[in-house]
Amino acid sequence: MTARRPSIARSAVATGKGDDGTTGLLYGGRVAKDDSRTDAYGTVDEAVAALGMARVELAAADLADLAALVLRFQRELFVVGAELATNPTAADRLVDGTTRVSEEMLESVEAELARWEAAIEMPREFIVPGETRASAALELARSVLRRAERRVVTLARDESVGEWLLSYINRLADLLWVLARVAEQSEHATTTKVRE
Repeated sequence: MTARRPSIARSAVATGKGDDGTTGLLYGGRVAKDDSRTDAYGTVDEAVAALGMARVELAAADLADLAALVLRFQRELFVVGAELATNPTAADRLVDGTTRVSEEMLESVEAELARWEAAIEMPREFIVPGETRASAALELARSVLRRAERRVVTLARDESVGEWLLSYINRLADLLWVLARVAEQSEHATTTKVRE
């Protein structure tokens, strides 16, 4: 027989409900913490954190426009996470752009991708991350987002996912690669001007 611990001290964060290895879904229900749904939205959460590091580096590199864009995508990934963390039986309660990825969100990412891709010189060889701190941080966030994409593909084999969710993640990862190039090329241009 396992000894029962006394209830946890008062905390706004720790409830103790997850001590059995489960976690709650939006609109009710619980799943295992290693469930494919939990794994998918947990990886999206990692991507949000990685983007936070990228945003700090972009701000330090005086790339405020890119930092603001990254903040926007951090917030949009909360929408992705909410959709993934919702009990599938409550999918009809989701709201486009707030708790469910919308077609407009996807179109907006695609527009940003076209805009920033036109602003860079396309590399002629494979990129080894690390040219600049900001670009390396964006590459790390991109790779975490690609892992989230793979987790969503796994989830989609057994359960339905939103119509625009996977495309949104895919396109955003593409955009992060482009933004890493923008950061590199912007920082190199600034360094060159300073040396002149």
